[in-house]
Amino acid sequence: MNATNAPAAIEVTGMSRRYGRATALEDVSVSFAKDQIHGLLGRNGAGKTTLMSIIAAQDWPTKGEVKVLGHTPHENEQVLPKICFVREDQRYPDDALARHAFRAASAAFAKWDWDYAQRLIADFRVPEKTKLKKMSRGQKSAVAVIIGLASRAEVTFFDEPYMGLDAVARQVFYDRLLEDYAAHPRTVILSSHLIDEIAHLIENVVLIDSGRVILDEPVEALRDRAITLVGRADAVAEMTAGREVLSDETMGRISRTTVLGGLTDHQMKRVQELDLDLQPVSLQQLIVRLTNRHSKNEHRHDVPRDQGEGEK
Repeated sequence: MNATNAPAAIEVTGMSRRYGRATALEDVSVSFAKDQIHGLLGRNGAGKTTLMSIIAAQDWPTKGEVKVLGHTPHENEQVLPKICFVREDQRYPDDALARHAFRAASAAFAKWDWDYAQRLIADFRVPEKTKLKKMSRGQKSAVAVIIGLASRAEVTFFDEPYMGLDAVARQVFYDRLLEDYAAHPRTVILSSHLIDEIAHLIENVVLIDSGRVILDEPVEALRDRAITLVGRADAVAEMTAGREVLSDETMGRISRTTVLGGLTDHQMKRVQELDLDLQPVSLQQLIVRLTNRHSKNEHRHDVPRDQGEGEK
């Protein structure tokens, strides 16, 4: 569980999801604090989409329990209108236009803001007369994120719908999300591979690998979670002895080693004496290395795993 004292908007306990012999989630227990922006991270097939789908009542767990705003969401008409789940592969009727999708969303979400939606439509330059099925990937992504933002649902999932946006449009999305979140706080879960791009947005990280939660911590607590030392191999070896190594590269006499944990004042002085270069580890680098470590441990213990088709 994360270290925040904020009440939980979402609580998942002992959840597993299997599709025949394939396992998408295995004994997952995690909570998402209310009125925070969370990053749900992990590789393709890790279980992110399955977890979000179950929380949003679009899928059922094989076992375990989920509560949203204190209630079981499945077939619960009191909870479901408070959940907005938008994804990259959102499907619409063949003859639907963007305005039809927005009109349906306005009927589904009590806090829908038409004025805000119109502003976003202009920001993202959504065509009015093009059928959704004929829109570009970026235009479809824009429709999805507009629904997610303008719904102002108490719990909003963005399952990478913005991946189709170009860099400029993604920045517009990030800016609008932060602006509107400040004015209208709600619980937001962002699933993304662009970790460094969303690092400034998220307050808490939940990392999934092979259907298991391997990290659930506030971003602030992760800032000093690991360091990288670069320099003479013998000097790096001295400073990293006894530490858990996340990655290690050697080129001739020069080593580049990333280890968990920070340094004491005494160790910092020794780093200077050894003329080592001390480099910070970005959130993306940390997530990649923690995931690789977990995968190696899984293989080392010969834990068999299957993954559902198409899972993100």
